[in-house]
Amino acid sequence: MTTGLDAADELLRQIRVTRTEPVTDHRAAALALCVAANLPVLLWGEPGIGKSATLAQLAEGLDAPMETVIASVHEPSDFAGLPIVGDDPAVQGVPMAPPDWAVRLARHGRGLLFFDELSSAPPAVQAALLRVVLERRVGSLVLPDEVRIVAAANPPSSAADGWHLSPPLANRFVHLHWAHDPRVVARGLSGVWPRIEVPAVSLDRAPSALARARGVIAGFLTARPGLTHHLPTDAEARGGAWPSPRTWDMALRLLVFHFCAGTGREALATAIIGAVGDGPGLELTTYLDELDLPDPERVLANPAAFALPDRGDRQLAFLTAVVAAIEASVTRDRWEAGWTVLAKAVDAGVPDVAARAAFDLARMRDPKWPVPSSIDAFLDVLTASGMLTGGA
Repeated sequence: MTTGLDAADELLRQIRVTRTEPVTDHRAAALALCVAANLPVLLWGEPGIGKSATLAQLAEGLDAPMETVIASVHEPSDFAGLPIVGDDPAVQGVPMAPPDWAVRLARHGRGLLFFDELSSAPPAVQAALLRVVLERRVGSLVLPDEVRIVAAANPPSSAADGWHLSPPLANRFVHLHWAHDPRVVARGLSGVWPRIEVPAVSLDRAPSALARARGVIAGFLTARPGLTHHLPTDAEARGGAWPSPRTWDMALRLLVFHFCAGTGREALATAIIGAVGDGPGLELTTYLDELDLPDPERVLANPAAFALPDRGDRQLAFLTAVVAAIEASVTRDRWEAGWTVLAKAVDAGVPDVAARAAFDLARMRDPKWPVPSSIDAFLDVLTASGMLTGGA
């Protein structure tokens, strides 16, 4: 049976029919990088610019379910769970029942969990969200690792009953500032909207990528130790991106995925700035541009053919990358090649730079392997540490 609204509904269906094309915007590429790296990401932007629609399109492209939770209309117990008394609470305890959206995501095993209007959530709700974002725990339920967490927020000045994010919650997100492009909107309303595509990861690059990323972060924080942790003084800045050991770990993961997927420099810089803040993020990306670390796998294949960098922080970054590559796949040949590499630091007159790397490399030794002669320069420090006792 047809009704008077059937024709209207058909017209509405036709209006909703559009197509998509890949987007080249660096903010969208940074979002895709964060989602691939499974880092909680927070989109900041004024109301009505398409944050929710972007995430819905991303979920559709990934063929993954998306659960939208409006944080501002929930109570803390909606995230901490509601107590359910069983037959014998003194023995079994009282489990905290999760909400239906968490159960659906757990049942599916993957998907996007989208927290909207985060800056409108009162402090008590933000506190309850801490475990969800960091530990993926909702009540007594642990969300699968394959669930990605994305949030959106309006600046407190434009949010209804807006609050600054608490520093503990803010420090768990990569912060991306979302803005509309009039040209994209015009093209979208003509029927073609942008499509965000998650970068393809090459697992063949993984060992080298992880080693290089560890070298970059270790070298940078050695040169700029004051940036390891810096909590801003004003409330607005504390509600955004700032450097801490947690966010440097995020930067490490972003670098690994960048090296494995070959994402653009601007997208990487946007994501890293969103993790550790404007100043530290810009410094790290500049440092990365100037560092030009050689591939540690190529160095280990021919350790006599490389030249040690001149600057101390670059030397540390390089040696850290080499040791990390060996640790990913320890063999006698690779272990001995590592000592050949470290010997070049001794020849260059900077054995102190290689001391930490020597300590880590010695820890990987199989007791059946003979000690190479190049280890002699580090013998005192390693013997004092007990690393070469019993079979050296």
